[in-house]
Formats: sequence, structure tokens, C-alpha cells
Amino acid sequence: MKPRGILPARLFSDPSPSHPDEVFTAQVDGASRGNPGPAAYAVIIRRPDGSVVYQLGKYLGNATNNVAEYFALITALDYCAEHNISRLRVRSDSELLVRQLQGRYKVKSASLKPLHERALRQSKSFGYFAIEHVPRELNAEADALANAALDRTGEVRSASGNSKSPSAAATVTGARTIRAQFRGGVLHPAEPLDLPEDSCVEITISRKT
Repeated sequence: MKPRGILPARLFSDPSPSHPDEVFTAQVDGASRGNPGPAAYAVIIRRPDGSVVYQLGKYLGNATNNVAEYFALITALDYCAEHNISRLRVRSDSELLVRQLQGRYKVKSASLKPLHERALRQSKSFGYFAIEHVPRELNAEADALANAALDRTGEVRSASGNSKSPSAAATVTGARTIRAQFRGGVLHPAEPLDLPEDSCVEITISRKT
């Protein structure tokens, strides 16, 4: 008989899917040089047979590593939703991302809360969804893809390990749509704006559900 108050060791473990051969797998990763600093994220999605159906390495702009990790996850979820993939297992070497999605860690960062809410909402639309933490060496492909995206921006790293983002990367041209949450009288963007200091922008409000 188990002593009272002791939780089962596998309380938070993901249940095995009834048809494991039908589950797609997504490797996600984020990278930031400076934290916050120039950031990028990567996604690799594999079919149940292990073949790659989608991969992406994308420069994000100035952001923290955790924000980049969430962008990778949301990109994977978006792709699967758009391509009618309803059974997904996500693997990430970010303990924070995984534990927050599993409900083990609280989300305290204001910049992560809207991203977490979106990812959690999307994950619930799947017929089967699991997210698991893996060692960094088992996520090396996604890590390399994210860092390659950073390298393509022309970022220069000094011998001391410091980095500088190219000025072109901080230049924002044209109009773009940004989702934001209104809280406490302030708009909180769901993604990094990457705008130069003291920039003036025009905001058009369109309420989303």
C-alpha cells in the first residue's frame, strides 16, 4: 500500500498513443546570441516512418532564447494544423518550454504568457499530443538549423563570444500584422517587434477572439 501524499512516479508522463505508428514527430529549437539578442528558431517535422516532411530555420530578430523556443513550437503546431496532422509528439531540449506546456512550471514572464496560451490552446486541438524533454545532443539537427539561420544574417561574433546584430536586421520596413493582448491598460505583443528605440508606429485595432 502506498503512503498517503506520495504521488505516482508517472503522474505527468504522457500516455502512449493507441496507434504509435501514426504519430508525427516535431523537433523544435531556439537560439539567441545575447539573450536577448539576435535570435532564430528551427523546426523539423517527420512522418511516422521517420522521413522529413517539413523543416525550417528562420531568423526572428532581437529576442530571448525562450521566446525563440516558443516560436519554434507554435510554427510546428501551425504547420500540422494547416496540413491536417492530428497526432503529434514534440521533442525539445528546453526544459522550461516542455515543463510549462505540461503544466509543471508556472509562466511568469510577460513576454512568454501570450505565446504559452496560444501554444497550449493549439495543442488541445490535436487528437493526440505529447511534448517531451530530450538531451541537447538528441536535438542537434534542430539546433544546427537554428544557428545556421543566425549565421545567414551576417552576424559577427567576436573572439570573446560577444555578438553584434547587423544594422540591416534591426531595420523594419513596410506594414505587418502583429497580434497583441491588452492587459492592465497596455498592449503586450505576442512576438518581438524588433523596432529601433523611439520608433513611431501606427496601430489599427481589430479585436480577435
